[in-house]
Amino acid sequence: LPALSHTLVPHQPVTPDLLVSPSSQDGDVGSECPEDRGNWTGRLDFLLSCIGYCVGLGNVWRFPYRAYTNGGGAFLVPYFIMLAICGIPIFFMELSLGQFSSLGPLAVWKISPLFKGVGMGTILIVSLVAIYYNMIIAYVLFYLFASLTSDLPWQHCGNWWNTDLCLDHHIIKAGNSTLPVNISNTVSPSEEYWSRYVLHIQGSSGIGDPGRIRWNLCLCLLLSWTIVYLCILKGVKSSGKVVYFTATFPYLILVMLLIRGVTLEGAWKGIQFYLTPQFDHLLSSKVWIEAALQIFYSLGVGFGGLLTFASYNTFHQNIYRDTFIVTLGNAITSILAGFAIFSVLGYMSQELGVPVNQVAKAGPGLAFVVYPQAMTMLPLSPFWSFLFFFMLLTLGLDSQFAFMETIVTAVTDEFPYYLRPKKASFSAVICIALFLMGLILTTEGGMYWLVLLDDYSAGFGLMVVVITTCLVVTRVYGMKRFCRDIHMMLGFKPGPYFRACWMVLSPATMMALLVYNIVKYQPSEYGNYRFPTWAEVLGILMGVLSCLMIPMGMVVAVLQEEGTLWERVQQASRPAMDWGPSLEENRTGVYVASLAGSQSPKPLMVHMRKYGGITSYENTAIEVDREMEEEDEEESM
Repeated sequence: LPALSHTLVPHQPVTPDLLVSPSSQDGDVGSECPEDRGNWTGRLDFLLSCIGYCVGLGNVWRFPYRAYTNGGGAFLVPYFIMLAICGIPIFFMELSLGQFSSLGPLAVWKISPLFKGVGMGTILIVSLVAIYYNMIIAYVLFYLFASLTSDLPWQHCGNWWNTDLCLDHHIIKAGNSTLPVNISNTVSPSEEYWSRYVLHIQGSSGIGDPGRIRWNLCLCLLLSWTIVYLCILKGVKSSGKVVYFTATFPYLILVMLLIRGVTLEGAWKGIQFYLTPQFDHLLSSKVWIEAALQIFYSLGVGFGGLLTFASYNTFHQNIYRDTFIVTLGNAITSILAGFAIFSVLGYMSQELGVPVNQVAKAGPGLAFVVYPQAMTMLPLSPFWSFLFFFMLLTLGLDSQFAFMETIVTAVTDEFPYYLRPKKASFSAVICIALFLMGLILTTEGGMYWLVLLDDYSAGFGLMVVVITTCLVVTRVYGMKRFCRDIHMMLGFKPGPYFRACWMVLSPATMMALLVYNIVKYQPSEYGNYRFPTWAEVLGILMGVLSCLMIPMGMVVAVLQEEGTLWERVQQASRPAMDWGPSLEENRTGVYVASLAGSQSPKPLMVHMRKYGGITSYENTAIEVDREMEEEDEEESM
């Protein structure tokens, strides 16, 4: 017995009688010691990981473009309203679920086993996103290496990949003084470098004809997966340290790019274009939907990353404060990035003698065509180009860490006794599998597949997952219970603002988003290429499959219960016996002695025996217990 207690009792203050029974089938996950699962090792690990996860490529290449096409400065009104209605409440809900249970996105559905399919849908979405997101990081690495030269390769025409349509901006500048140059039917050297050299897209006729693998891209993808694996090798213990660099360094570069941008001639023209408010846009529903979409994807709700990160917190970590730091920090970063991007675009439009809206683009077009072209116009262009792509690399990597940590944590929490000791090997298997699946993206027609994945993998499926989570927590599990859990954890109950958002406003907004997405559905396209019908169907199936996981999970959950169909549904929708805080000493009220192998009638007494007094959290526990007793008395009367 002493040997058994040595291996199973955590070093946290608990009495020796709190033994875990490995033979117990019910309590596998809940009874695992958090030290075995791992925790954040530093105070800032969690906060920086969340900032790194939320502040990603979208802040640089989606937000500025969305802002200028949807009313400029006026776009900030719906943006912050949607942040308050949709972003902050769902963000806080995800963190609360993860921290309260110390479980990943699959095992957390002990809260209501009937809906475990939501967790399965999340993992499917995250896996698809991880495949193509790392390909974007591979493109960034390609450009990073290409910047290590005295002359940027996309600076001039005259290379083997250039066509007769290629027109060098240096020639335009020289031509301004002699004769006007018609640039409407020309292509910039940076655009041809991207499409004809990096992608070699001319070797593919469409999505059904991928062509050959581009080995330089394949090696970049291999390198990006290797970097990701080495950083998540020891779970949050290693990734929690890497984010000290990857979450903070982009800000340093962003400030440098911003200072360089605003000191350029013509920068004001771009910033004016970016921020001039057009309040008539606010009457259009499209602007509000765009604002909600930007918040939704930028904060990364529904992907399970937030829930996973919070599950490695201590039970009383102040996630309420962290929620506001991360969500507002994310919004401010997006706005700052807009200044850095549009100041350079203003300078570029002045150099080329064209309006700003002709040079402004979103997505990969901005990162790999427009901005690199602008870099060639600056003195020390390779230096600024290297900085820009290094910033994109650090922005992308910590979001990718989160995706991988989510997948690995979700599966290891399901099979803790088998997989937790082999977590490093299991992570390697996942990375290799996703690398092999991503090989099609390194072909000449790989960009078509990337666009398909980007458009469909995390579209309506993700919204269905978030809406379902919101409804299950508030309606099935119960708002009162959920608020009580948060009270136990943080020492206070969420106010009317959070309750109103969780009950009505957030799900209603998400429903509106979902309906809008379906009604305004447009087939995918890349440039002038329209995707064939079979590709559209494949994309829609990707989205539908993550939604189908929910009814499939329900069928499995119902089959595992006994009784009539309705009795089975009722039993499956109730929280599992071992649902609740993972540490015995944090289990009060209804959670007392419900862990497998638990022999302690009052964990609170354990705490008091150890510490000889009552802390503020024990006071909260006593209050919660008293409230529950009063409610029970009211119900019995």
